[in-house]
Amino acid sequence: MHISLNDINDDVVSMLNAYECPAILITPEYQILASNQRYLDSYGAIDLSRPAYCFKVSHSHKVPCDQAGEACPLSVAYISKQKERVLHIHHSPRGKEHVDIEILPIIDAKGEPKFFVELLKSVTQANPKIGNNEMVGASPNFNQLVENITRVAPTEASVLLVGETGTGKEIAASAVHLASNRKDNPMVILECSGLTETLFESELFGHIKGAFTGALYNKKGLVEVAHGGTLFLDEIGDVPYELQIKLLRLIETGTYRPVGSRETKRSDFRLICATHQDIFAMVERGEFRRDLYYRINVFPIHIPSLNERKEDIPLLAKSILQRIDESGQYTVTDCAINLLKQHDFIGNVRELRNILSRALVLSNTPILDCNVIKTCLEIDREIRGDLESIIDLKSNEIKYLKRLIDSVDGDKDKAAALAGISTRSLYRKIQ
Repeated sequence: MHISLNDINDDVVSMLNAYECPAILITPEYQILASNQRYLDSYGAIDLSRPAYCFKVSHSHKVPCDQAGEACPLSVAYISKQKERVLHIHHSPRGKEHVDIEILPIIDAKGEPKFFVELLKSVTQANPKIGNNEMVGASPNFNQLVENITRVAPTEASVLLVGETGTGKEIAASAVHLASNRKDNPMVILECSGLTETLFESELFGHIKGAFTGALYNKKGLVEVAHGGTLFLDEIGDVPYELQIKLLRLIETGTYRPVGSRETKRSDFRLICATHQDIFAMVERGEFRRDLYYRINVFPIHIPSLNERKEDIPLLAKSILQRIDESGQYTVTDCAINLLKQHDFIGNVRELRNILSRALVLSNTPILDCNVIKTCLEIDREIRGDLESIIDLKSNEIKYLKRLIDSVDGDKDKAAALAGISTRSLYRKIQ
């Protein structure tokens, strides 16, 4: 049913201008009736002289979003009669961008939704890490990632980013920080893998002169530097078990002592952690403290692997090539993109970047075609084959040791003696 603009109360239309973001008024039949000035500034004018529908204007769909394979907050709000929220990709004068959509139903005297106010908050514009050669994508899995970041960023909740190596966990952490209320203060990063107990404490808490051999001066810890901002602990699963209690105390109380000092200091920071490991499985094996796990896992976010969002490869390839070569002359043919989509990415976006960097070296023209990408992928498979041989060698060692243990009826001391290693080494190798 087409509704005339004359049917709309002027007070209802002017209400839209009270919102501090772009807003439109919509009917239950998806017809746009009015927009505020901020919408006009961001997305341009809508021709309301004839029926205009939100799914057509925002998405260029011919049917409502839920009939085009996307979530439709309006249809959900019509049933729930409550505010609904979803992340969509909208067409704008700047191109496609991620937009956080809120639908607010206006209920009539009979208790039925008569109109809906749609609020549009551009995630891409608000967060430079998303859609600006940093976090790039349009797949459902990528959109879910962006929605999770958008939801949790304004809060103070601790975030645990879980994803394979090379998926961009540090970029996601930075996106959370930049969309938070702490964005004007620093985000401090500590890579937890490979740190000894002394070095971990020194990096995190700082130390005073003479605290240990080589401590020639007072040093601020990263916790102190992160005051007012965000502390990002990368590869949190690699923190030694004996140090986890000190990390737990820091998170619970916000207090710490520099190495060698008796002075207790305090720091106010937002915690983000990341890992490629299954932390819960580590808890079950007794390798990670259960209480620490629940402290860092307030809001877990899955970072999808590239294999989980291969439809993003064209966008990613374009973005990566722009970062590698600012001239913008390099392009990837459709045939080459299809080859990349068929590839099994173990190293995720980082592996894709390496393949494209290799292609720029091997290509004689700015057009990266099937032949050059095929050559790059063959090189990648050769390297991977060498690595798999190493993995197979370790697997064979474990199989040999287990077979040896079985041959002596489970006597691990005897098995270790036959293998020429200590019992402790045997346990370590078969774990």
